[in-house]
Amino acid sequence: MALIGLIRVGTDPQDARFQRQALEPICSRLVEETASRRRLIKNRPGLLAAVAEVGDGDALTVTHARSLSTSMVDGLETLLDLVDRGVAVKVLKGLAAGEHTGDSEFLDDVRELTRLRRELQSASIVAEIRATRQRGTSYGRPRMIGDDVKFKITTRRAKGESIRAIAEAVGVSVGSVHRILSVPTRGLRRIHSVDGVLDELRRGTGH
Repeated sequence: MALIGLIRVGTDPQDARFQRQALEPICSRLVEETASRRRLIKNRPGLLAAVAEVGDGDALTVTHARSLSTSMVDGLETLLDLVDRGVAVKVLKGLAAGEHTGDSEFLDDVRELTRLRRELQSASIVAEIRATRQRGTSYGRPRMIGDDVKFKITTRRAKGESIRAIAEAVGVSVGSVHRILSVPTRGLRRIHSVDGVLDELRRGTGH
């Protein structure tokens, strides 16, 4: 069995040197990967190059699980992804030390950890969206606002309604109301709505 070593090169040259010292004596080939925040295997040329060197019966070899990604947790998830792809992985030290070639109790625990982590991330995103909406701001790309809604906003504001009340009444965010009111308008074209055709409104013309 040939061992293909993966060295993750970051900002600490001493760490890369330690990896090389541990892998060089036992690996038939070493591949370096420049550290980045990329997590998906398909977006990591260095890791893909190392995987391409791993033949049947060979193993991709790293010093620690964290050498597979940006952190220990991400490294464990990458380890699981590699094994699921049929790539044997050998870890020399740390929590994941050993050879990983298929299903095991340890990988089952990692799989559960990954599932829980994604659930927590999803819950956090949902909570942030709700909090953003409660603050009266929009989340994500602003949606297009039609002329009929703009007309309602400007006319309600002219009547003295508050911006928050207008936002709630027409179903847009407070920020959207601010944006629409901040745009100088010489006139509004005729607008069609469920109530029929609204007369043209022109500011400052006296009509």
